[in-house]
Amino acid sequence: MNKIGYVIMITLAVLMGCGGNPSNNAPANGLASLSYTLYTDKTELFVEFNPLIVGTTSKFAAHLTKLGENFTALTEGTVTVSLIMGDKGVRHTEEAPASPGIYRLALKPSSAGKGSLVFDIKTKDYTDKIVLDNVTVFTTAEAAMAEAQPEASSNTLSYLKEQAWKVEFANAPVYAQPFHEIIKASGEILSAPGDEVIVTANANGAVSFADNNFTVGSLISNGQALFVLSGSSNVVDNTESRYKEAKVNYEKAKLDYERASALIKEKIVSEKDFLATKAAYENAEITYNTLAKNYSPRGQRINAPLRGYLKNVLVSEGQYVTAGQPLATISQNQKLRLKAEVSQRYYSKLAFVKSANFKTVYDGKVYDTQTLNGKLVSYGKNVNQEEHLIPIVFEIDNRGEIIPGSLVEIFMRSNTIANALVIPVSALVEEQGTFYAYVQTAGESFEKRELKLGGSDGQQVQVLSGIVNGERVVTKGSYQVKLATMSGAVPAHGHEH
Repeated sequence: MNKIGYVIMITLAVLMGCGGNPSNNAPANGLASLSYTLYTDKTELFVEFNPLIVGTTSKFAAHLTKLGENFTALTEGTVTVSLIMGDKGVRHTEEAPASPGIYRLALKPSSAGKGSLVFDIKTKDYTDKIVLDNVTVFTTAEAAMAEAQPEASSNTLSYLKEQAWKVEFANAPVYAQPFHEIIKASGEILSAPGDEVIVTANANGAVSFADNNFTVGSLISNGQALFVLSGSSNVVDNTESRYKEAKVNYEKAKLDYERASALIKEKIVSEKDFLATKAAYENAEITYNTLAKNYSPRGQRINAPLRGYLKNVLVSEGQYVTAGQPLATISQNQKLRLKAEVSQRYYSKLAFVKSANFKTVYDGKVYDTQTLNGKLVSYGKNVNQEEHLIPIVFEIDNRGEIIPGSLVEIFMRSNTIANALVIPVSALVEEQGTFYAYVQTAGESFEKRELKLGGSDGQQVQVLSGIVNGERVVTKGSYQVKLATMSGAVPAHGHEH
């Protein structure tokens, strides 16, 4: 059970036309049904029953909803309702729902006074207990009628449990909580410095791809052959000729060095000549090894200097390139930069910015820099002279879902607002530029509220007016509620009391 207790909403209303037929809910003695909506952290109970009268059987329609990502009907399990008055009580148990989510129960009190209604729920997945305290058992129907409450507000809309259970639906309580002033801006995702490398040609020659299967986005291994530069058709710069020449020079220099090493012991050659021979050998070895490392019969190989993803290819098959010319870009995609450009009017608030949410344009998903191990790198101390905007940059981990180079919508968090009423963005319904939300005032009763909004971080939005602390707002299924109430047709309910 959550800390706020069981009872979130308690409604005493005349349910005229609950199923489109007033006679379904009003017994012959004219008593109106009572309805209560109660919550635990597992279950929502919306229960309707006739006032409890000594010696009279009161029928209950208990609507049980399993809470979670979507509110779904309880379709199996045992439900027991008990009326406890002091050390005495009566109870009734049903082993299964009469219809999905609805349990038909009944109690016949034997004494008048105050008591508690206890609903015990046992399913294969969980157990729960919901308590409704301070319930009155009346001595006569006349006594019950004397304490009847007025009808519900005419602004109340009806949306039945049977409708909500068929769609994605959820509600949540609204509480004051810390929020932030939001600076909204557009931005882009960039590769982080040092996380990207440009592969360049190490010689002149015609380009051919080492592997015809790799494309932009392919995973590249460290040391993997990417290109081959062939210069066999070039008179000026022939790669194969250079390799063979270097090999001959190296082998000759090696023999000269080995012979000089033997002669120096006999002091047949001078120290000066020996050192010159040794230097010539070492230079020839370096030149040969440099060419041989990437040489193949097809030409000079160019290998990937690190593991990453092929971001782009800058040359075409057969294109002639020169040494130092860029051929491709490899990105490790481990770190990314989130860059925004903000208006000058927010400059005084940038010092308080530590994190941000951002929404991608390609999938509409909202990410949080905090969950991506993000940090603020810097913000501009002067203005971009071309656009008169101030840059601000975050660095984040790339977990494979974010595309470098993509445009994003950024919501930067600035000064903290201590007690803000916030609701999910999903709760908003827009009509011609005005925003509304549906507040669930009872199990099947809703009110459409016009809202005045503050800032939004892409996931939550501050409500300045229209909702009060503790009310429950529809967070999923708002448009279904709107369509159902606009149609004016309420499906047959069939609640029996």
